[in-house]
Amino acid sequence: MKIVCLGSGNVATHMANAFKDNGADIIQVWSRDLSNAQALANETGSQAITDLKAVDKRADLYLIAVKDDAIEKVAKGLKDINGMVVHTSGATGMEVLQGHKNHGVFYPLQTFSKAQPIDFIHVPLCLEANSEENMSALQLIAMKLSPLIYEIDTNKREILHVAGVFACNFVNHLYQLSHQVLKKNELDFEMLRPLIMETAVKVQEALPENVQTGPAVRNDKKTLLKHEELLKRMPHLQEIYKNLSNSIKKTH
Repeated sequence: MKIVCLGSGNVATHMANAFKDNGADIIQVWSRDLSNAQALANETGSQAITDLKAVDKRADLYLIAVKDDAIEKVAKGLKDINGMVVHTSGATGMEVLQGHKNHGVFYPLQTFSKAQPIDFIHVPLCLEANSEENMSALQLIAMKLSPLIYEIDTNKREILHVAGVFACNFVNHLYQLSHQVLKKNELDFEMLRPLIMETAVKVQEALPENVQTGPAVRNDKKTLLKHEELLKRMPHLQEIYKNLSNSIKKTH
């Protein structure tokens, strides 16, 4: 299978390498920045390009892995394409690809950073296609990477993406805020790592509402007020603390 990778960021890097490791031929990497395209092209043994007019027309799959706002523009820049055109976004509808006869969505539900290895066998792949034939083709492609394959339409995928933002992006931001609190008081973030790990382990085997702990779920008013007082000099964190504590109390 011949693949053109359109993008050179975190998602593009992991997916291109995963396909390469599973026998696909990454023939080109496109990016607006030549150095970025070349870096990924060097990893995958492919050609780096910056002009969409130079895209090889003979590929089987055109993988658009760019920021959401750029997907439609990149798709429209692909001319006379017969292979399957897919994007990897969780929040973008499939209709942005409707200018292509064969198109779909290949959304990996995972957080990606270039320096952090990912084993795709544990990554859910959420698929959508504009025909049953193309869905069957995408499923065969997905099976090369992961056994966790789901057929999910645009509406459900967008909801899944929102849930993912809460579960991943917001949680990581809270890690960052906890680091700020510790750093301001000359405490080491390293001390929190076992707590973070245990919290993540719990929800692998239980629903989060069944393992909630802390002063808010106990309605421990004295502790809640004490924490708010400690955050008085960091009013933005104090507000977040109050909002999240109230949310926990309302849901328990």
